[in-house]
Amino acid sequence: MGSLRNPIGPLPSSIYWRRRAVAASLVALIAVLIVWVVSSVGEGGGSSDDKGAGGTSPAPSITPGPGQSGPAISEQPGGRDESDAGADNGGNGSGSSSGSSGTGDSSGGASGGATNGTTGGSADGGTDGGGAGGGSAGRPVPAGSTLPDCAPGSLKLTLRSAKVAYEPGENPSFRLVVSNSSATTCKADFGPKSAVFTVTDAEDESVWSTKDCPRPAGSRLLQVPANSTITHTVEWDRKRSAPQCATPPAGAVGPGTYLVEATFPGATVLPASFRLDKV
Repeated sequence: MGSLRNPIGPLPSSIYWRRRAVAASLVALIAVLIVWVVSSVGEGGGSSDDKGAGGTSPAPSITPGPGQSGPAISEQPGGRDESDAGADNGGNGSGSSSGSSGTGDSSGGASGGATNGTTGGSADGGTDGGGAGGGSAGRPVPAGSTLPDCAPGSLKLTLRSAKVAYEPGENPSFRLVVSNSSATTCKADFGPKSAVFTVTDAEDESVWSTKDCPRPAGSRLLQVPANSTITHTVEWDRKRSAPQCATPPAGAVGPGTYLVEATFPGATVLPASFRLDKV
């Protein structure tokens, strides 16, 4: 151990120490080189693996899907197809049929009714084509009929306009639906002075009424079957009327919203509105 600390030889000790330092440096340098070579080899192997995994290796081929041999998409923008359009057309067609059916009922009733002279209306018992709740025409009965008069409160009356809006030149038609809730068939007077129809304008002024100047002005007795419903229809030709057959105000009734009311002895009837359209 002493020779390591104090070199023994013919040369000075400093020379031996320099030799030892150089030798130690060489050993250290060789160790560093060995570590560098080992690490380089390891990194090269990893890089090679990486390249083989996905770096430079060719990308996998993509198998194309089946060719589109069918026709092009025919759906319209927004997702609507031809079946929807067909359904819409069908709905419009049925609506037109309903409207024309109602018009036919009104005109048919007008041709068979008794004219009210200068009041500009006609009345009949035409079938109610306006929907659920309507009934067939009430059968006229003679004045001397043995049928009992309908008891007060036994009849329920509903007033409706055949259409919500009428085109220029189209006569409004009003339907009085009469329901007999009793178990007895009876008769009731639906003449122009008993079942009174009145049309008022937006200013609540009367423009026409069946009682102003009815011709004929007598009774109109109709049979109302037990537990059944009939319909009494009145048509207005858009002309004004005046009480006691006086000369009505000049000028035609203009477009706008109107209200039709009906009064009947012993019954309450709610009014109905309608509109006369412009040209």
